[in-house]
Amino acid sequence: MTWKAPHVERMSGSLVAGERDMITGYLAWYRDTLLHKCAGLTGEQLAERTVEPSALTLLGLIRHMAKVERVWFRRRFAGEDLDEMYDPAKGKDADFEDLDPARAEEDYGRLVEERRLADAIVADASLDDTFTHAGEEYSLRMVHLHMIGEYARHIGHADLLRERLDGVTGG
Repeated sequence: MTWKAPHVERMSGSLVAGERDMITGYLAWYRDTLLHKCAGLTGEQLAERTVEPSALTLLGLIRHMAKVERVWFRRRFAGEDLDEMYDPAKGKDADFEDLDPARAEEDYGRLVEERRLADAIVADASLDDTFTHAGEEYSLRMVHLHMIGEYARHIGHADLLRERLDGVTGG
């Protein structure tokens, strides 16, 4: 049996919630939207380059966002000492370029797990909590806003990739 990315039910959040619920709700919606764009596709389809000459793929976006989740929430905010997610010998864009359709289910699961770990790390933290990275002070609020922007940008890419792949649009 060939693995296919599962269907993802996106939850609509409140349009009048307080700041914390609004920010985390929007991030959750964008996270789910990326996975929603991949639903029903096989590893081969996720890894297919559909907008040449760009090497961008849906699987590359999944891998990239797993790395971004890990870096911002676990490494930077929580200060965890973690190995690189992808082989640094394969270059800084290994998340986008070192793709194996046979590992798509594993890569998908890694993103889901990184999201879970990130949520657990920030569950009891304040949006005003800070950390220092590269000599600059950052707040958890800024991390959430950065992640919303990162997902939103890549969901736009995912829209184009999916439409070229099988004609699916919207949602």
